[in-house]
Amino acid sequence: MAIGPRLDLKQSQSLVMTPQLQQAIKLLALSNLEIEGFIAEELEKNPLLDTDDGDRTEAAAQSEGDGFEDTPDPATADSLLQNGGADDEARLDIEDSALSDDRDSDAGMDGALGMSGIDGAAGGADGPDLDLLAAEELSLHDHLLAQAGGTLSGQDQLIASQLIERIDESGYLRADLLRLSHQLGVPMAALEDVLAVIQTFEPTGVGARDLSECLAIQAREADRYDPCMAKLIDNLDLVARGELGRLKRMCRVDDEDMADMIAELRDYDPKPGSRFGGDPVQAVVPDIFVAERKKGWAVELNNATLPKLIVNRSYYHEMSEAGDDAESRAWLNECLVNANWLTKALDQRARTIVKVASELVKRQADFFRKGVTHLKPLTLREIADAIDMHESTVSRATSNKYLSCDRGIFELKYFFTSGISTGEDGEAASSEAVKSHIRTLIENEEKILSDDKLVALLKEQGFDIARRTVAKYREAMGIGSSVERRRQRKLSTRAA
Repeated sequence: MAIGPRLDLKQSQSLVMTPQLQQAIKLLALSNLEIEGFIAEELEKNPLLDTDDGDRTEAAAQSEGDGFEDTPDPATADSLLQNGGADDEARLDIEDSALSDDRDSDAGMDGALGMSGIDGAAGGADGPDLDLLAAEELSLHDHLLAQAGGTLSGQDQLIASQLIERIDESGYLRADLLRLSHQLGVPMAALEDVLAVIQTFEPTGVGARDLSECLAIQAREADRYDPCMAKLIDNLDLVARGELGRLKRMCRVDDEDMADMIAELRDYDPKPGSRFGGDPVQAVVPDIFVAERKKGWAVELNNATLPKLIVNRSYYHEMSEAGDDAESRAWLNECLVNANWLTKALDQRARTIVKVASELVKRQADFFRKGVTHLKPLTLREIADAIDMHESTVSRATSNKYLSCDRGIFELKYFFTSGISTGEDGEAASSEAVKSHIRTLIENEEKILSDDKLVALLKEQGFDIARRTVAKYREAMGIGSSVERRRQRKLSTRAA
C-alpha cells in the first residue's frame, strides 16, 4: 500500500439532537412560571406567535377515573429522540384546536379543578398583586437608616450608614471594626460611639456582634441587666448544656431566682432583625392540581400560568404576499417553522407532565387519602416503565414542579423516596413515612425516648430498622438526641 495522502468516503450513522429537540427537552424541565417567562421572550422574537387572551381554555389533557383514561399520546421527547426530530415543515404544523377534545372532557372543571382563585395568585385582575405587597414591606436596613437619619448627622451619619450596611438579616453586625476604621479613615472610638447609638435603635438588640451582646442589650432595655443576669448571659454555653447547679453557684442565686432568670432570657429575641423583610419571598405556585372525583382522581395542569399560544397564520399570509426578496421570505418561513415547533413542544410537554403525574397519583393514592404515613417507596424507573418513557424524561417532567392537593402543595420529587423493610411480609415503607412515625413518637413522649427505645417502638409498628437509621432520620428532621431533649425539658420545667 502506497504511503501518502488520499480521500476516502465513509458512511456512518449517528444520533444528533437538533436545536428543536434540545428546546423540547429544555421546556420539559421548566416550571409553569419559567415557561411563562420563556413564552414572553419568544413572543418578542417571533412575530407569528400570539396569545389567545380572550379564550384561556385548558391547555393540557385531563386524566380522570380509576384507570386514568389516556388520550392518544403525541410525540414525546423519547419518540422524537428515536426519530431524530428531522421532520419537514408540514409535519411540524399542528392545528390550534388539537387539544379541544381533551379540554371539553369535563365541563365541571374550570381549568384548575375548581380552584379558580389561582388566577389571583398568578397576578390576575381579580386577585391581589403579591409582588406589590412584597415591595411595600420595609427592610431592616431601611428601618435603621431612617432612625439614623433622625438621630445622627454629618460624619456620624456616614459612619452609621456603613455599619448598617454590614448588619445581616438577623440583626447582627458582621464587620471587623478595626479593619473598617482603617478603610474609612476614622478613629476606632468614633465607630464604637456610633455603634452604641445604633444599638439603641428598634428592634431592641440590633447591631450586636454576638448572641451574648444581643441578649445583654435587651436585658438593659428591660432594666434587668444586674450582675446575676450579666453572669448568666456571659455563660450561655452552660445554659445550653443545662448545667444549672454550676450556674447557680456562679450567679449566687437559688432555684427560684435561676428559674426567673431563665424565663426572662427565653423571652428575649435571639434574632431581632428577622421580623423585618429580607429578600422577597416567592410564593410557590402549583403546576399541577389533583382532586378526587367519584370515578377516581383528576389530574390537571395549572393553566392560570400557561397562556394559550397560537400561530398567527393570517399575519403570515399577509407578510408572505408583501415580501418581495428571498431573504425576507426565508426569514418568515423560519419563523413559521419555529412557531409550529414551539406550539407542538408545549403540547407534548403538557401531555407528558400530566401522564407522569397521573401515574404518580395512582401509585401514591393512599398518601392523598390517608396522609404521609401511607407514602410508598417509589423510584423514577418505576414510573418510566409504567408509562413507557425513559427515566431521564420522567426526571425532567418532575423537576421544579409542584402539585396541589387537599393535603397541601408538594414538590413532585417529594413522592420519590427510598424504601425500608417493614417486617416479615417483605413490603417496604417510604422513608418519609418512617420519619413521620418517629416525629409522632417524640412529640407524644411522656418520658424521654432513647434511640434504642424508638427502634423497639417502631418495630412494634412493623418498621424493622437499625438504630443508626433512626438517629439519621431524627437528625435530618432537626430533632435533638434524648440527652438534649431531656436537658431542654428540664430547662423548660425550671422556667415554668
